[in-house]
Order: sequence, then C-alpha cells, then structure tokens
Amino acid sequence: MIVAVASGKGGTGKTSIACALTQSAGGEVCLLDCDVDEPNAHILLRPNISHTFPANILLPCVDDKQCDGCGECARVCQYHALTVLGGRPVLFDHLCHSCGGCALACPRHAISETAKAIGKINVGAVGDIRFISGELDVGEAMCPPIIRQVRAQANGCRNVVIDSPPGTSCPMVTAVRGSDFCILVTEPTPFGLHDLTLAVDVVRRLGMPFGVVINIADIGDDGVERYCRDQRIEILARIPYDRAVAEAYSRGRSIVEAKPEYRTVFAGLFQEIGSRVRRAS
Repeated sequence: MIVAVASGKGGTGKTSIACALTQSAGGEVCLLDCDVDEPNAHILLRPNISHTFPANILLPCVDDKQCDGCGECARVCQYHALTVLGGRPVLFDHLCHSCGGCALACPRHAISETAKAIGKINVGAVGDIRFISGELDVGEAMCPPIIRQVRAQANGCRNVVIDSPPGTSCPMVTAVRGSDFCILVTEPTPFGLHDLTLAVDVVRRLGMPFGVVINIADIGDDGVERYCRDQRIEILARIPYDRAVAEAYSRGRSIVEAKPEYRTVFAGLFQEIGSRVRRAS
C-alpha cells in the first residue's frame, strides 16, 4: 500500500502527520521524503543514514565535429531548452527535462547524453522504518527527477508513506501519482481552505481516493468543515491544537513522541486506509 500525505499549502503539518502515521503503522514501513526542496522528515524520525548517492539527470552533449547546425534539436524541444546561435546548439540546462528527444531527432547523430548531478538521495533506517529522502542542490530547478528517483528506491517495500511537497504543481503531482490513497492535510483558516480546494481538484483529476485531516482543528473558522460537507469529502481525523505537541516539534520530536496516545489514532487511520485499499482492489 502506498499512502501519500499532501497539502495545498505549506506549514499545515503535513510532515508531522506523515511521520506520525509511519511511526504508528506497525511492522515494516517505508517513509519517502519527497519534499526535496527542503526535506525535514529526518529531523522527526532521526534515522541512521547508511548510504548517500548522487541524483543524476541526463543532459544533451553536442559533438561539434558532427553537428551541422541544422536546428532540428531546437525545433523538437518542447521545453525551449535548446536554441541555435551562430550555427551551433546552445543548451539552457535548467530547462531541460531529460526527455532525449533531441538526441533521437538529430539527423547527424551528433547528440549524446551525459549525466549531471542535481542533488542526492539518502537511504537509512530507524527501527522497522526504512527511510529514503531526496535533496535538491541549491540553484537547481527540477524537483520531479529526484522525486522519481526517491520513489524508485522504495521498490520492494510493502507499505509506503510519502511525504509530498507542498502546493499543487509538478513536484506534488509527481510525488502522489500512482498512490493507493492520498491524505490531504489542511488547517481551518481561509488560506488553508483556499489551497485545500486546489489540492482536491488535483487528486480528483488523478482519479485517486482521498480524505482530509484537519490539523489544529479547534482554531480558525468552520470554512473547511463546511466545504468538506458540501463536497462530500470525508474528514479522516481532527488534530486539536496542543502546546505540548508544538513544543516537542520545535525540539525535533514527533506528535506520537509528545503524546503517545496519538499512536492509537494514527494506527487506526493506517489500518482503515489499508482496509479500503484492499476492498478497492
């Protein structure tokens, strides 16, 4: 089973919920930290990192002796990563999506592909939890390639929890696509409601079953509750504001470490999602 934990907006407690769910699942489970711009699940889980390796993408490399400057590579590039200046291709590597189309289209076979590291993958463990995270290098723009490589490392894991990037753009879609269930974490504020509606639209377009967890549920207004009721969206859990949880988080401790009674809540949530996934399959 693959459960993605996502949110339309940052700061709603998505990582806290993902880590608490992982720690409460029981048995072997894999946590993927796919928020590669600023991964932080390791702060709460404190895994022992056993190995780290580079996350690479493939970029076109032009053989000047073979190239005749025809410009076919630039014409086929859908991302405008290539142009021709002075009769020679010029690459804007931050725009390249490593699709390989330019190499296939080159009539003179003057383009090959070379690897470039844009970040790193960390693999480790803590207890029964296998931990995998990606980290994008400063100045790099492409999150999805690292997210895909993080997800590929989970092959063979029976149960997977994905800590997704915030927002509803390509990184979030790459992280949650193909999951069995998506938990959308929100907060009862106008900002939380606005971005929840965007996230709901994304997961519905992906055809993915989902539910909502409302964090700090006893503050703010009832806009999220009314929206979920009107849209017939199930609220899976309500987590009230608790100063002890906030203080523990500031020290790098998870919800279930601050309040062990929450293990029952998150274990039940994990089991309920598992039952739904089995029934659906």
